[in-house]
Amino acid sequence: MLVDDVAEVLFDEEEIKKRCMELGEIIANDYQEKEPILVALLKGAIPFLAELSKNIDLPLEVDYLDVSSYEGTESTGEINIRKDLDRSIKGRDILIVEDIVDTGRTLKAVKKYLLDKGANDIKVVALLDKKSRRAVDIDAEYVGFDIPDFFVIGFGLDYNQKYRNLPFVGVLKKELYC
Repeated sequence: MLVDDVAEVLFDEEEIKKRCMELGEIIANDYQEKEPILVALLKGAIPFLAELSKNIDLPLEVDYLDVSSYEGTESTGEINIRKDLDRSIKGRDILIVEDIVDTGRTLKAVKKYLLDKGANDIKVVALLDKKSRRAVDIDAEYVGFDIPDFFVIGFGLDYNQKYRNLPFVGVLKKELYC
């Protein structure tokens, strides 16, 4: 069973749902005069996007970018866009939906990419923020939870494409990836 590979549960399903409700209300208030496009970064942000978006009481659009920069547990430093947006974002307000902000390299590259495509304003909402690993100067405007330097899985987060379907965020047992 997948749960046997988890050393510790950091945030259970109810905690995540509650925090998504809080973030949704804050975002709805901040964007009340706008119609943002939520741009989810595939694949990890999908569960977070689903839970968050149903708590944002605004007209909004959703689109996706498939961006890769990880191999195993480490960022490669190379950013590859494998699926682009389906629409123009010129002059639009963008809210990037991210599962975790780690080194910040991916997020910084995505923000630049979206600005180059003509976005008006770009903000970030992240389920998790691991500030201790930041390699570039970038922050999310909306954060679900700050976490220490653990390798986490579940609720969209993976290790070699596994564990995304866990309904919580947990720490992967170290012996499984070292």
